[in-house]
Amino acid sequence: MKRVSADDKAIIFQLSTRERDMLVQILQTYPVVPPAHQPLSQELRDSQVTDYQRLLEEALAEQRAANKGHLHTWLTAADRFQKSKPGLRFTLERTDSEWLLQVLNDIRVGNWLQLGSPERTGLMPPKLPPKFLPQWLAMEMSGYFQMIILEALEG
Repeated sequence: MKRVSADDKAIIFQLSTRERDMLVQILQTYPVVPPAHQPLSQELRDSQVTDYQRLLEEALAEQRAANKGHLHTWLTAADRFQKSKPGLRFTLERTDSEWLLQVLNDIRVGNWLQLGSPERTGLMPPKLPPKFLPQWLAMEMSGYFQMIILEALEG
């Protein structure tokens, strides 16, 4: 995936059908980070903190549901991926860029947590059981898409 053009409203990327399929497949796994991953307090355990934690989890659940709905609408937009001679054109409105980066980050971090928060990233860890390959691939590919989008936003 590479940036083709950009203006103050959108960035247009060129990508292959395989890259599009990978992006869509990864995005459809959202959300991945467990709801209780971020406790409000690790030291305090009184009833008020418990109530606040419940409220936080409810707010996060609402936000995730809204993100998931927006993601579905966003992915199924008729002009999201347009055929072009060398592959596909992918348009990312600048107003959606931060939101998409947050969704990709949830996917990357969530899969990293499922893998046991490994120190080593990049090359597949040598002792990773094959059953964890989908999580490793989703983690790495979501990071790849984040990097490409961030570079395009900076450039």
